[in-house]
Amino acid sequence: MNLLVISRHDDLVERLRMAFEGAGHRILHVGDPLEALAKDAWSEAHVLLVDAGGDPMDGYRLCRLLRGETRILFRNLPIFVVVDHPPTEQDQEALREVGGDGFIPSRHTIQQLLNHLGPVVAGAATRGEAERVPVLALGLHPGLALKARDLLHHFLMEVHSPPARNAAEAQRVLKAPVLLLGLTGGVSGALARLEHLRDQGCLPYTILVGQVKDEAMQRKFLLAGVSDWVPVPLSAPRLLHACKRAIEWVHARRIQGEYESAIHDLRERRSMLEIEAAALRNEVLTDPLTELLNRRAFDQNLEHAVRQWERHRRGFVLLLGDVDHFKLINDRFGHPVGDEVLRQLAVRIRSALRRSDLAFRIGGEEFAVLLTETSLKAGAEVAEKLRRRIDEDPIALATGQTLFPTMSFGVGGPGSQNPTDLLAVVDKALYQAKRLGRNRVVVAEGGGRPPRALSAGS
Repeated sequence: MNLLVISRHDDLVERLRMAFEGAGHRILHVGDPLEALAKDAWSEAHVLLVDAGGDPMDGYRLCRLLRGETRILFRNLPIFVVVDHPPTEQDQEALREVGGDGFIPSRHTIQQLLNHLGPVVAGAATRGEAERVPVLALGLHPGLALKARDLLHHFLMEVHSPPARNAAEAQRVLKAPVLLLGLTGGVSGALARLEHLRDQGCLPYTILVGQVKDEAMQRKFLLAGVSDWVPVPLSAPRLLHACKRAIEWVHARRIQGEYESAIHDLRERRSMLEIEAAALRNEVLTDPLTELLNRRAFDQNLEHAVRQWERHRRGFVLLLGDVDHFKLINDRFGHPVGDEVLRQLAVRIRSALRRSDLAFRIGGEEFAVLLTETSLKAGAEVAEKLRRRIDEDPIALATGQTLFPTMSFGVGGPGSQNPTDLLAVVDKALYQAKRLGRNRVVVAEGGGRPPRALSAGS
């Protein structure tokens, strides 16, 4: 007897081997349901154990798939769901819905496994004879229908021949995977039966029993849903081969549907993870007070900009700005007002830049701006524009007070410096702006020349 275990509980698999392999049974182990689907692993199994949980397919979903199969083995295979906790009422209901046979706790001892599964293993070989694969037959001559019934009954298939008017209702009950369609009543009658079943949404894989020599009429049957032909007089091997192909086709469609569903679930999961990753990345790289990018983001983007300059000579300009006398604002008005000043200044900086430019808060009251594809002269003009806007746009507080903050800026572009050296050069220009009286822009010159003051406020 073969027990197929689809589980990530390696310790459970070992206990099952100790319990049953000594008695001549075989334990087949597969890691997850999708791997089992790919290998068609249960083709030799007599009992199946599968983990309740799984991603993207769990044990309940796999059980539903097998219980809906057309093959007797799959419909009657004893299936037990492996759980890590005592089954709840919800678990019991889920098991009933999918037609499972019971639960196996993952921590069962060897003796408990023998007590639980021993009777099932002993009686598993007798399962499968009670239920047969239903085959729907419409429009077959009585003698032909009887011959098909006798032949297929020997191979565990049961032919049902309801009246044509009740075909759709019978098919909803039978869920037959195969339709044997005869030509009794003529070609038009057969086409009408196909159309009726298709309109009712219950047309199975259809095998036409008979001969249609006209190519135009053959095309009509194909378009109406016929998938295969069996000529008369009826050949037993040909009929069996067609029915077997029909069942395999239904099985392949079901497996394909499960794969597509699993892929869809994975794509949705990937989309959600990408959204969560973007949100987390935004949270990690954003300053919570000003909603500008933070120091971590600044270091990454400055290094990238320097690499692009070295490899492709893509110009950029770095601005460093510092709020003048910010400590006095905090000391006089309090830190909440200081925070509001920083928020308002961040809004002014961000709104004055292009979408391709990046603004950062890199310290307490220190800001940075990376201007892409920009010359040093143009970058200095942007810094002057920012300085004037801040100087000329006072901040009105909710208390009715008005503050007139100013900022000093250092400006620099890439040369032979690495990111650390460039930051030091521009910071030196910012320090020079502070030393010269604040509220001004100073440009860092290349070639070892001292920084050059570009402008000064009033």
